[in-house]
Amino acid sequence: MSLKESAQLIQNRLKEMGYPHIVKELPENARTAQEAADAIGCEVARIAKSILFRLKGADRPLLVIASGVNRINEGKIAALLQDELGKADADYVRKHTGFVIGGVPPLGHPGPISTWIDEDLLQYEEIWAAAGHPKAVFKLTPQELLQMTNGKVINVK
Repeated sequence: MSLKESAQLIQNRLKEMGYPHIVKELPENARTAQEAADAIGCEVARIAKSILFRLKGADRPLLVIASGVNRINEGKIAALLQDELGKADADYVRKHTGFVIGGVPPLGHPGPISTWIDEDLLQYEEIWAAAGHPKAVFKLTPQELLQMTNGKVINVK
């Protein structure tokens, strides 16, 4: 079975980085953490949802990867960064990640993106992340997520 082009890019990138993970395409869209969990058959908390913000002062993107059950406390993150968080529209997300909203993977972006990872994801043996398309995901460990993103662990709530 062939993958959609954007999902194949992530499969190739995983292989290039030495990870054995297999990108899986779901029969239904998985744009939200709940949709992904339902399609995979796992807890919503094990979905590593990717939310891109636009740092207004620094004029650069920030990727926050959070447990699917957690709401990101934008005020807390803005205070930690000493910068204002702006919403990233579809064009901004595509420009900085190379992917559409609902399919933003933790790796494979056109350039480096500062990434913060929800500490709640670290309690699980396995988690699921988007793989470049709203219907594509891959399974990984929280430690692998930290390695592939060089992410900073924080409490997002």
